[in-house]
Amino acid sequence: MSAAVPAPPVDPDLHLAQQNAVVQMIAVPPVAEELAAEFAAAGHRLYLVGGSVRDALLQRPVSDLDFTTDARPEQIVALLKARGGPIWDTGIAFGTVGTRRGGHPVEITTFRSDAYDRVSRNPIVAFGDTVEDDLLRRDFTVNAMAVELSGDGRHRFVDPFGGLAALAAGTLDTPATPQESFADDPLRMLRAARFVSQLGFTPAARVVAAMTDMADQIARITRERVQAELSKLILGAHPRRAIELMVDTGLAADVLPEVPAMRLAIDEHMQHKDVYTHSLVVLEQAIDRETDGPDLVLRLAALLHDIGKPDTRRKEPDGRVSFHHHEVVGAKMVRKRLRELRYPKAIVDDVSQLVFLHLRFHGYGNGEWTDSAVRRYVTDAGPLLDRLHKLVRSDCTTRNRRRAAALQRSYDSLEERIAALRAQEELDSIRPDLDGNEIMQLLGIPPGPLVGKAYKHLLALRMERGPLSHDEAVAELHRWAAEQ
Repeated sequence: MSAAVPAPPVDPDLHLAQQNAVVQMIAVPPVAEELAAEFAAAGHRLYLVGGSVRDALLQRPVSDLDFTTDARPEQIVALLKARGGPIWDTGIAFGTVGTRRGGHPVEITTFRSDAYDRVSRNPIVAFGDTVEDDLLRRDFTVNAMAVELSGDGRHRFVDPFGGLAALAAGTLDTPATPQESFADDPLRMLRAARFVSQLGFTPAARVVAAMTDMADQIARITRERVQAELSKLILGAHPRRAIELMVDTGLAADVLPEVPAMRLAIDEHMQHKDVYTHSLVVLEQAIDRETDGPDLVLRLAALLHDIGKPDTRRKEPDGRVSFHHHEVVGAKMVRKRLRELRYPKAIVDDVSQLVFLHLRFHGYGNGEWTDSAVRRYVTDAGPLLDRLHKLVRSDCTTRNRRRAAALQRSYDSLEERIAALRAQEELDSIRPDLDGNEIMQLLGIPPGPLVGKAYKHLLALRMERGPLSHDEAVAELHRWAAEQ
């Protein structure tokens, strides 16, 4: 088993110069200096640590401030109480006390040198005496750097495991061996994929090997924790790379098994390596169409829109491969998977509806749809219409430029039709021309199933013929009632 990652040996004078240069790169917020002065006055050391240091070196925004200290939890609480302000001690059993200073959420954790039961991911909390032992237990070397704050403006950079060199190289490695790290907390394997997506890092070979060997250990983690990491991964700058890492190492077999399953289905156009590759391209193209920042619903729908294909794959007499009704099957599969991952109901509903609708446009042809069909397209999409536009356009991955251009022109035509109808009528909130109260009054019936049937009939007419005058709607209602 490989040993912990040592810092590369350097000349002492060079090392000091490097430390001074690094410290100058890190803008320490005034609130951190204030806290350090308070801890120093009480005889304790305070270190800015982890993601706060990493992001400062990457010149990314730092909002949450994480600290570690030799002070024990009860001493941290006493120091914070003396200053006043809110205190959160929900994590005090693990040595963590929270507060807010100068608009920054702050967490201060006692040095730890935890062991894990390796059945769940729960640590057997053991407080340590050195910052080096605390950094050794952290997930990755880029998160195992610290800045000691003296309280008088002097800083010392602490990097016992070569985190700065890994950061410069864009390499993701573990302070301890990856086998030890992932056995302690298997969620770290998914977190590795998340950092690939968010920061564009490349995992070290030994990290990939350990992820591959230990992928089944992710089943120890609660679905809520998995979902939180997966969402951050999907919303990152490079989700395709992270998903490929998950699939290649076997992590996806537990988290999103439907994604690697798509490698078994050949796309119906016979031009892509497989549906899996096609789906990753669609994800990238959907991201390119985002206008208001990362969109979790759109990205999930793009990634999962074809997961129904393996279950509906059929070879036709002419030798072509078909996937009839894969959008229906896929929508059900999406709903089941996202529920299993404990996604909120609104996200489950929206993603599954986009998957269900993503193929409908292909019946539009060269504009053969009636106005009724266009209305139904808009009404069924509802508030998801803009996302549906982006998904459908992104789903065109054909290498045939002429065909791709024709599909885009066809969708341009559909959007123009939608805009024209929207200008003529309230297309986004289509309702029957008579409401439930009018139906009951005109037919002389009480509330009940018959009212609902009449309402649906009038809604279908509204879709088919557009707005009716009041007299026309009343006549149609009586005509329908006479046939019941």
